[in-house]
Amino acid sequence: MLSVAKRGQHPSRYNENTMRSLNLAKCIFVLASATFLFAQQPPADRPEIQPVPGTTGASVAPDAVVLTIGTEKITRAQFEDLLTALADSGRPAATATARRQVAEQLGELTALAQEARKRKLDQSAPVKQLIIIQTDQVLAGSLAKELSDAKPNDAAAHAYYDAHKGEYEQATASHILIRYKGSQVPLKPNQKDLTEEEALAKAQEIRKKLADGADFATTAKAESDDSGSGVKGGSLGTFSHGQMVAQFDKAVFSLPVGEISEPVKTQFGYHIIKVEARTSKSFEEAKADIGKQMGQSAMDTIRKGTPIQLDEAYFGK
Repeated sequence: MLSVAKRGQHPSRYNENTMRSLNLAKCIFVLASATFLFAQQPPADRPEIQPVPGTTGASVAPDAVVLTIGTEKITRAQFEDLLTALADSGRPAATATARRQVAEQLGELTALAQEARKRKLDQSAPVKQLIIIQTDQVLAGSLAKELSDAKPNDAAAHAYYDAHKGEYEQATASHILIRYKGSQVPLKPNQKDLTEEEALAKAQEIRKKLADGADFATTAKAESDDSGSGVKGGSLGTFSHGQMVAQFDKAVFSLPVGEISEPVKTQFGYHIIKVEARTSKSFEEAKADIGKQMGQSAMDTIRKGTPIQLDEAYFGK
């Protein structure tokens, strides 16, 4: 399936020291983002401060200082706003140990930032630019979360579903891939590197055999250059719109069920496709995802509505 599915990056390996540095950097960024969020939130809009479960913190007044870093003082109310912001960003501190760890990390972050200001690093042009970018990143993330968490009313959700019914289709399909020169799919041992013309001719020959009654799964095991699906008789399982490359996706969701396609060209080679089944989620089945999808659609509208131009003389084409 890797030959037609959209790919992600493989995780890299790091030694222990590198991982510690990366984790600290990540914590610093998340803390900085969350700190910015609660610092910008108007006091009247802040959630009611709740006692910290499992600790003696319930007896501490909201305006009492619970953390001092150099000359900077943080009250219980401010710290619990930070915990709320972290939870909203997917990093909840649900235990006393976790909250203490957040305080220690915030202390380290703030101590480093205080020293940086003493050295006037915040006055340098590159750092100023990074601060602007990080601020924009936090604001963009906040907007994305607001749009994603919005709960549309039933009328709006139904309208979105009706306008995007095709996106809720799923297909169960198999394919036979014939690669050509330049394909991202590796050559098999002792395999000839076919030209596009040779690969197309081979794919057309295989399709003719299938049309004459050859078994698709047996042929896929013998002929397909997609080793992952080939051993399974060409099966790609069940997938939704957008999970496969565009040309393949278009063919799968337009080909009549049970028919064998003409060779379909992608950057991986020529595919002979057979669709075993196609289904569509009902509104009730899709309802849980519609809010997030509407949020993503709103994000796309915002992006498209903002002109972005690059100077080709500087960046190149």
